[in-house]
Amino acid sequence: MSKKYTTPFVAAVVGGAVLSLAAVCAQPVSAGTVEVAAMTEMKDPLTKQPGDAAKGKGVFANRKLGNCLACHKLEAMKEQSFHGEVGPPLDGVASRYSVAELRLRVVDPKALNPDTIMPSFYKSEGLHRVLKKFAGKPILDAQQVEDLLAYLATLKE
Repeated sequence: MSKKYTTPFVAAVVGGAVLSLAAVCAQPVSAGTVEVAAMTEMKDPLTKQPGDAAKGKGVFANRKLGNCLACHKLEAMKEQSFHGEVGPPLDGVASRYSVAELRLRVVDPKALNPDTIMPSFYKSEGLHRVLKKFAGKPILDAQQVEDLLAYLATLKE
């Protein structure tokens, strides 16, 4: 295509895109199509007893409990083998999120992202595709969640 025809062609394409976008934006949005993230954090602890960071580190690393390393990399635990890469690295996670935000991510990650593959570690109702032997049972008990959160709160940059 010669330069003589390129400029009008590009202008027509850009103009068409702008008009299409304007038409879409001008359409009224019905109440049923708007999604609002009502919950971004869970402020209230699950227990009256504060979490124990040392125990939380154990929950994090234990392959039969939290098993966090199956999906997340953490330099602070490089002595552990087989760090996952499915989820984001957790180095400095407490610098990015408050304990209340982390609590919701552990207790009910689908409240933030319905498409996440991260399991709910405490919520046990309203879940789909759960093995019968795990149905109605949380992965971690309330104190283990709070211990895990106490450990995650130590991971600052």
